[in-house]
Amino acid sequence: MLSPPDTSKTMKLERYNSYIRRVNSTKLLNASSKLLFRATLLIALILVFLFTFNYPPLSSSENSSNHHLHTRTNFLSSTFGGGAAWEKQVRHSSTPRRPNGMSVLVTGAAGFVGSHCSLALKKRGDGVLGLDNFNSYYDPSLKRARQSLLKQHQIFIVEGDLNDAPLLSKLFDVVPFTHILHLAAQAGVRYAMQNPQSYISSNIAGFVNLLEVAKTAKPQPAIVWASSSSVYGLNTDNPFSELHRTDQPASLYAATKKAGEEIAHTYNHIYGLSLTGLRFFTVYGPWGRPDMAYFFFTKDILQGKNIDVYQTQDGKEVARDFTYIDDVVKGCMGALDTAEKSTGSGGKKRGPAQLRIYNLGNTSPVAVGKLVGILEGLLSTKAKKHVIKMPPNGDVPYTHANVTLAFKDFGYKPTTDLASGLRKFVKWYVGYYGIQPRLKKEIHDSV
Repeated sequence: MLSPPDTSKTMKLERYNSYIRRVNSTKLLNASSKLLFRATLLIALILVFLFTFNYPPLSSSENSSNHHLHTRTNFLSSTFGGGAAWEKQVRHSSTPRRPNGMSVLVTGAAGFVGSHCSLALKKRGDGVLGLDNFNSYYDPSLKRARQSLLKQHQIFIVEGDLNDAPLLSKLFDVVPFTHILHLAAQAGVRYAMQNPQSYISSNIAGFVNLLEVAKTAKPQPAIVWASSSSVYGLNTDNPFSELHRTDQPASLYAATKKAGEEIAHTYNHIYGLSLTGLRFFTVYGPWGRPDMAYFFFTKDILQGKNIDVYQTQDGKEVARDFTYIDDVVKGCMGALDTAEKSTGSGGKKRGPAQLRIYNLGNTSPVAVGKLVGILEGLLSTKAKKHVIKMPPNGDVPYTHANVTLAFKDFGYKPTTDLASGLRKFVKWYVGYYGIQPRLKKEIHDSV
């Protein structure tokens, strides 16, 4: 009779393997626990840092809050290009070189109107510091080229956004600006249908942010800012007067500019800020904006492309009060020169402050078809016109400025007709974009 097999060795081996598995599981669990603990601790530290960085400590002391704000600003400045060298550039650029000269913060300084105004102010000896976020609404390389031009004239542009309150506070800590020329904005009527939030962020929130910093500045600066002829919207009275109604905007862009005028009234009334709004009428000229009709018409005519020329729904020609950049710059300078000091101190109004609004136009509306004809002559090229009805995109059919008030208060008087202004623009255009020598010579000979 066979004896039963001996299973004791097999059982021992299984118990040993089970023991090894338990040991390994325990080690893995311990290692995982340690890793999880360390990761949790790291996340907690990051959250504490971010909370401390973004929120001031609970305190009734205004000084404590301001100290936190400045600490955060210094951190941001040193991290993103600040520090002693940066402050030196800011101070140097904003220091006036003439007796009783202004120290002006120009927002949107790399923009079309902003760059021209910055150069004009610097040329006469005022201190100028630019601020621009170099957004991509149109080709940023054009803005960078303007920046290079300003740099040649010792004008420094801080790269930053209006909604960066710590940055704005830092600038006012470094420089006691006497004036702000606020030209930064999300421009364009049609683009509002694609990206409406950009208009709210820049034209309303950004403006409020700037005013919030200005109201507590010592001294409070006088502010001249860009409104728009678009605020007249569906108004049918001509020429457009500052006394006409502006409560029927035809586009979101116009609505944000009208909101800006009401916001300006509020900050003037409550905080004593001196505020002057300028309603620009279709500004054109060298270094202009590529989204404007005269600019892209020039490009498309030279490239042999079709151009859309709008008519009203009843078949009438669309017309604009085209205003040459040099005339607008003179208007901006006049507004700055006649701006009275703000009356607030420490964020509190001490007396009535100046509040003004002006049209800056050419007073001579020209049909868009005539503009195309002038360009055809200057470019020696026939345009491929595609005449269509104006789409419902927020554009208005006609603009015409009454500038009597601006002439009365600071001598504003436009002197450049459309043909002369376009000749100067085309000369710049063919030079900047390197158009063929034959065409370039013809344009130069005609100037």
